[in-house]
This record gives sequence, structure tokens and C-alpha cells, in this order.
Amino acid sequence: MDQHILTLITSAVGDFGFPIVITAYLLLRYEKRIELLTTTVQELKQTMTDEGDHRLD
Repeated sequence: MDQHILTLITSAVGDFGFPIVITAYLLLRYEKRIELLTTTVQELKQTMTDEGDHRLD
């Protein structure tokens, strides 16, 4: 790991506390996954709506 990054992490833990640093890390890490899941659910909803419309014909 880069020395600069390690210094920043150590400083953040000292300034804010371990739980806050871990929470921020996890939120940033999982943000893209949450966005992907949101998009997938919206697409699934649209597909189900379209399928329902075809059944009414």
C-alpha cells in the first residue's frame, strides 16, 4: 500500500475514530453496487410492466 494512503488512513482514524472511518469506507465501496442494484430493479419493474401490458392484449 502506498505510504501516503497509509498515512491518510492513520490520520483519519486518529481524527475521527475507527468506526466512522470504516463506515465511510464501506459506503464508498458499496455505492456502485447499490446503484447497479437500483438500476436492475428499475429494469425488472419495467419488464414486468411490459409483460403485464402484453397479457392484456
